[in-house]
Amino acid sequence: MNHSSSYIIAFLIPITALAFGHECCALEPQASVPGESHFVTNIVPFVNQYCIDCHSGEGAEGGVDFERFSKNSQIQEEYELWEHVHRLIKEQQMPPSDSEQPTSAQFVSILDAINLELASFDCDKEKHPGRVTLRRLNRVEYNNTIRDLLGLNLDLAKDFPADDVGSGFDNIGDVLTIPPVLVEKYLAAAETIAKHAFENPEIRKRIEVHTAESDDKKVEVATRNIREFAERAYRRPLSENEVERIAGVMKSAYQLEGGIDEIFQTVVTAILTNPNFLFRVEQDPKDGEEIRTLNDFELASRLSYFLWSSMPDEELFALASKGELSDPDVISAQVTRMLSDPKSRALVNNFAGQWLQLRDVSQLTPDSKSFPSFNADLQRAMRKETEIFFEKLLHENRSLLEFLNADYTYLNETLAQHYGIKDVQGDQFRKVNLPAGRRGVLTHASILMLTSNPTRTSPVKRGKWILDNILAEPPPPPPPDVPVLEEGGEALGSFREQLEQHRADPSCASCHRTMDALGFGMENFDAIGAWRDREGRFDIDASGQMPGGQNFDGASELMDILVEEKKTEFSRCLTKKMLTYALGRGLESYDRCAVNKIVDALERDDYRFQTLIFEIVISDPFTMREARRSQ
Repeated sequence: MNHSSSYIIAFLIPITALAFGHECCALEPQASVPGESHFVTNIVPFVNQYCIDCHSGEGAEGGVDFERFSKNSQIQEEYELWEHVHRLIKEQQMPPSDSEQPTSAQFVSILDAINLELASFDCDKEKHPGRVTLRRLNRVEYNNTIRDLLGLNLDLAKDFPADDVGSGFDNIGDVLTIPPVLVEKYLAAAETIAKHAFENPEIRKRIEVHTAESDDKKVEVATRNIREFAERAYRRPLSENEVERIAGVMKSAYQLEGGIDEIFQTVVTAILTNPNFLFRVEQDPKDGEEIRTLNDFELASRLSYFLWSSMPDEELFALASKGELSDPDVISAQVTRMLSDPKSRALVNNFAGQWLQLRDVSQLTPDSKSFPSFNADLQRAMRKETEIFFEKLLHENRSLLEFLNADYTYLNETLAQHYGIKDVQGDQFRKVNLPAGRRGVLTHASILMLTSNPTRTSPVKRGKWILDNILAEPPPPPPPDVPVLEEGGEALGSFREQLEQHRADPSCASCHRTMDALGFGMENFDAIGAWRDREGRFDIDASGQMPGGQNFDGASELMDILVEEKKTEFSRCLTKKMLTYALGRGLESYDRCAVNKIVDALERDDYRFQTLIFEIVISDPFTMREARRSQ
């Protein structure tokens, strides 16, 4: 390909411009608020009396500084923080129990006041669908796109630099940068792909670029074929200028007396190194416009990369060409079709794999002396169980709440023996009823092992994991001067007693109160997820009390409380996670309008899984693009 390298470089140059053209959008929320007097009269006095001593200045606890809130519009700018404040006050976790306590009337008053401020944002007044930073294909998307474009499973992206993670996922535009080495990798991969494509008669036939020298008809067919290939690669129709550029590459390679193989490979390489292939490009609104609705080809790509982590197929292209894909009924039918396609396995691998951190399970190494029964087969079965559970819940359109309280799972013999369940034989996974102590994915061995230390369980890790990934209520980082819990052994009492001593510091108690309660509810499961009644010489105490006052004893009762009392919080958490993944950007304060609408739809439809997906793909953030605005 030496003869044609200069023509390839012409296609590579725009990548650098695109890479350094990344922008991130921060919008000033527009809100209809109760007024400054309401904020000053009803919120500031409470904050000054009960909060400011601990939450002010550089050393503010949890990094929350209330001194900087001087007007009520700032509540809208940091909506999630004030939602968190409202929850902590409602559950009487704040002010801490060792501080001066408000009266019952003051509690009611401050909760009403914050509620009024939070509810004052008018979602109908202005639309803010946000904007996705120009985003390159990540490694998984690159491999899958090559597979569906050319039918080649080469896994060339394994040699690319690892994709950075933002907002919990590796498909976030703001962090998908282009280091110089990646440009070189793209060129090398494209050359390899072109070589394999030329050697495949079926592929070569579809992208024929050379005919007899005298046959003007070497040229019309070749141009048409390569145009069709480029349109599939760019995932949209080509402009005449783009057709001319590609034809120019083909003509130049021919004039250099390249053979048919070199001409073919030059053109394919040029297309596969073009930014329109490597990036998911969406047009900004025209000058003077603030918002534009995505065209059908852009929408087709959003759908396919959300559900398949790959390019649109022929049916999506056909619907986009006819302008029918923006019809909600058509989209609904396509979502159903796409979820039934084997390519929807990508949602399990790439969404569930990151939301539930299943990708990390294969990297865990529990202590072999403490857990001699642990082996590679058991480790693979742990991950497989949770993946199958997610996939079945999705395809059978079951309730999202079954993530928390399902009394069944999918096991093979290896994992069934680990759980102490009889009459399951062989390597095949099958649906199995769970014993009374296990409910939902939080009692899957995969999650229990993820949230443990190599030698023992960690109620704090387990509680924090639930707050982060199930309830979207992450605790603040611990104060820097708090010592790590030492491995004191049984001489210092049970692990629960040791942890209770550790959190005696009032500055720790408020966060640990919820984290530890959630974690201790899972203590009947050891660090690799097996059931236990004792820890050494101590009986397991898996009882606890939630901040709202609900008592439980063991994981099953804890799951009942989460489903009964926290189902809205869980559905909101999962909505935020999946919307982030679907959009390829972190959510902003103004996205709560879309989130609230989706959560309302879920509640009306018994929390059905496919309802979540359908509501996401018809939401404003998914179907629209906002103009760039100044900070």
